Amino acid sequence: MIYREAGDFKTTYQADSQTFPLRLDRLGYYALLAVAFLVIPFVVSDYWATSVLVPFLIYAIAALGLNILVGYGGQVSLGTGGFMAVGAYATYKLTTAFPDVSILVHVIVSGLITALVGMLFGLPSLRIKGFYLAVATLAAQFFLIWLFNKVPWFYNYSASGQITMPERTVLGQIVTGPATPAWVKYIVCLTFAVSLAWLARNLTRGTVGRKWMAIRDMDIAAEIIGVNPLQAKISAFAVSSFFVGIAGSLFFAVYLGAAEVGESFGINKSFLVLFMVIIGGLGSIFGSFAGAAFLVLLPVFLKNVLVGGFGWPTDLAAHIELMIVGALIVFFLIVEPHGLAQLWRLTKEKLRLWPFPH
Repeated sequence: MIYREAGDFKTTYQADSQTFPLRLDRLGYYALLAVAFLVIPFVVSDYWATSVLVPFLIYAIAALGLNILVGYGGQVSLGTGGFMAVGAYATYKLTTAFPDVSILVHVIVSGLITALVGMLFGLPSLRIKGFYLAVATLAAQFFLIWLFNKVPWFYNYSASGQITMPERTVLGQIVTGPATPAWVKYIVCLTFAVSLAWLARNLTRGTVGRKWMAIRDMDIAAEIIGVNPLQAKISAFAVSSFFVGIAGSLFFAVYLGAAEVGESFGINKSFLVLFMVIIGGLGSIFGSFAGAAFLVLLPVFLKNVLVGGFGWPTDLAAHIELMIVGALIVFFLIVEPHGLAQLWRLTKEKLRLWPFPH
């Protein structure tokens, strides 16, 4: 078989410790990027772009952020929807206040604002953990939704309480608003997803990521060997919230175009992203993308098969979707706690050893 280490020699430590040590993995990664950037934008339909690819990329960014906090940092959070709302409302306020600044800059600044908010709500993690920290972040979720609902300044005193993204362009091409082509939305979200995945991979493999994982595995021992728990926990909340804030910004500005905080960023959104991380695999960059792809494709698949194929009612298909997701979460927690990422690793390991027994 060609999926082997044999003949793939490493002459430097850098080559031996790279993300994709096997040549076939590297070629597959570069081929996937080439197809994603150079082929799909020219052949994808509006339906696939708006119903599958764009939400998949946005949720993958949110899952990456939550996975940094939960999977690598060991800090439980149920406030993802609220932090996505911070990113969305920050983008709305920045866009309306500074219309001449590029929307891409607004998205990044919205992520930084969300990081500051995440650091503020991450302070309880210095004293509490586990179930109590989950309750604290859940309180943050309810507080942020209440704040954006009750303070008219955040939605510019609109009578409906809804925020609507104005039309903005990048390099002469419309990227927000109802006239935005679907392939442009896809390219914008893909660029952010690839860039943030690269950033997350480098952070988790470096000194910062090792500190997060040391605190996750045994905080007392980590503090004894010199890891600052304050710095590690707050930085995990900051980086995680930065990713989630960008996801919320793209979700509002590029995908939805208009949003109402209770419907678009409620507690269901927090649980959805958490389920993506659990099913995909805690502490895995690939798992974040796998979990997001699974939970984005599942409703589309059930809608086309159950509603379109068998003619079942839409509400029945939605209930079946919830049952399937719940059953899968229980299954992965019992059978394979590391999720789809671990299944992918085992598959590659068997391919490397085939036809010999493992």
